[in-house]
Amino acid sequence: MGDREDMVGWCGLMSQRGDGRPFIVEVDGQRSLQFDGVTIQSQMAVDDPGALVLDYTRSIMGFLLLHPAPRHIAMIGLGGGSLVKYCLENLPETTVTAVEINPDVIALREAFGIPQDGPRLRVLCRDGADYVRNPGESPDVLIVDGFDVAGIPGQLCSAGFYDHCCAMLAEGGMVVLNLWSGDPRYGVHASRIRESFDGRVVVVRAGEDSNRIVFASKDRHFPPGRRELFERAQALSAAHPIGLVPLAQRIQHSLERRRERGPDDWIVDRRRR
Repeated sequence: MGDREDMVGWCGLMSQRGDGRPFIVEVDGQRSLQFDGVTIQSQMAVDDPGALVLDYTRSIMGFLLLHPAPRHIAMIGLGGGSLVKYCLENLPETTVTAVEINPDVIALREAFGIPQDGPRLRVLCRDGADYVRNPGESPDVLIVDGFDVAGIPGQLCSAGFYDHCCAMLAEGGMVVLNLWSGDPRYGVHASRIRESFDGRVVVVRAGEDSNRIVFASKDRHFPPGRRELFERAQALSAAHPIGLVPLAQRIQHSLERRRERGPDDWIVDRRRR
């Protein structure tokens, strides 16, 4: 889910239902997926459908700085498929599984140029909370970006859910979570993630948005050192012109801040349940 946008002048362009079902808005060459006429869930430039338009999607791809060569990426929350398309196009050795609970969202995949299922892509109509309990899946990177009209569904932010995310990952795997800092329970979610991953967590702000991107790793050697982090950013920037060097700086700043203030400075409420 992206940040909220000024909707003045858009009303005549929306097919608003008011029932929480997804619909498409198209303005100035930008096609967005929405549930409520206020919050943009996903956005695509019509003349460049593979680009990552929203800040938070580019920040999510920062996992490449921490896990640069995933074989299998799983995503909970399909939306308009921006991350699915980017990974398929720019990570040719990677397979992608997208898990979406809402069949109405999946029904819009053609409008957002999401490819049909094939050897490198599966789109599953399932609850992400059930998916992470599947012992047959072991992604290297799991992206959790599941929002509905009310925010993050409860089953995607429980302590048990985060425990299952950690358990299902391949050795050294990573989960990447999109949270909204305005959520009254943001601190609770953050605390639960940290406990599930034994503190191997770094959080960055997604550009100018109020989104917070959480990188939590199963790797005992996480996070990489400053030199390794910036060497990766430089090496990957030519293939991924999405601001990886500034993102590496934000990650490093977050790590330094934690060392200075202690690991819990970004946690508001440490209650696990």
